[in-house]
Amino acid sequence: MQLTEEQLMIRDTARNFAQSELVPNADEWERTGNVPKDVLRKMGEIGLMGVVVPEEWGGVGADFVSYALALEEIAAGHAASSLYMSLNNSPNGLALTKYGTDAQKEAFLRPSAEGRLQAVFALTEPHTGSDASNLKTRAEKVGNKWVINGSKQFISSGESGAYCLLFAVTDPEAGKKGISAFLTPTDAAGYTVVAKEDKMGQRASDLCQLAFEDLEIAPDMMLGEEGQGYRIALENLTTGRIGIAAQSIGIARAALECARDYAKEREAFGKVIIEHQAVGHRLADMATQVEAARHLMLHAARLYDVDGGGLVEASMAKLFASEMAEKVCSDAVQTLGGYGYVGGFPAERYFRDVRVCKIYEGTSDVQRMLIARSLAA
Repeated sequence: MQLTEEQLMIRDTARNFAQSELVPNADEWERTGNVPKDVLRKMGEIGLMGVVVPEEWGGVGADFVSYALALEEIAAGHAASSLYMSLNNSPNGLALTKYGTDAQKEAFLRPSAEGRLQAVFALTEPHTGSDASNLKTRAEKVGNKWVINGSKQFISSGESGAYCLLFAVTDPEAGKKGISAFLTPTDAAGYTVVAKEDKMGQRASDLCQLAFEDLEIAPDMMLGEEGQGYRIALENLTTGRIGIAAQSIGIARAALECARDYAKEREAFGKVIIEHQAVGHRLADMATQVEAARHLMLHAARLYDVDGGGLVEASMAKLFASEMAEKVCSDAVQTLGGYGYVGGFPAERYFRDVRVCKIYEGTSDVQRMLIARSLAA
């Protein structure tokens, strides 16, 4: 795929930032469990937190291909930082751009695109997972306000985020058409972080269980119209899946480069190990898989840019890239041997970080189900 000058510039901006600001600090942030807010603000200042957000609302106004390229680079530098970036761009940035009022955009979209507010996307619930149509959280109209009660599970940046896009049932009798979307600051009374999960990887981003207890939301903080929540959620799951593909590719590429560099220096049996066929061929397969995944991901991103389509292609890209990335990261650990299993080299971190890519934004099983359904249509 031929990239434009703007796409290359955005990619290179992200790459330079990742290599200079993220890579040297990644291990320390994983130990402390957070990415400093000033780093996220810097990402906003150079446009990374609002790549797809229109310029009039503080973003870059670039296409989705540019965003995917930039997200890959940030993920290659530090996976958790790419998760924060993805939340502010897609789902929340795109949802606010399309459905938000000017007041909502001024309050949430602009500052998040500029890196001053971190977004939270609260859809998943303890017993629903990828079944977005089966929500239990309820929003009831009391006077002139909505009052929300319920819980959400596995919510990224649920504690560190400043505002939340949440989904609740406003009409239990209407099925999918009875779900609506709401915006709320996370310091509002009734928004509670019940638990912060102890995660395998991406430890510098918080993953939380949330409870809403009589959370009051003014009517002008509904995003879109009543009953549009399911549509908003599904639209942004499509772009989110392209984003997870990009994140997977970035982590896998970093693991490949780590393994390649080690193999060019480590000597065994009289020569560097990359010259041993077993290692050289393993690295060749890893490089080929990363490249194939990138083309799938960029194809899905291009389709989205054309007309907002690419639903099946996004599932294909997410499925292939996430499963490829786990294998590539495992092979990187194998190439480094004992050094890949312990700290010091980042290979073991890549292996832990990438595992969730087969789970969030729809598991691999869900992606296969969606792809199979398209074949049967």
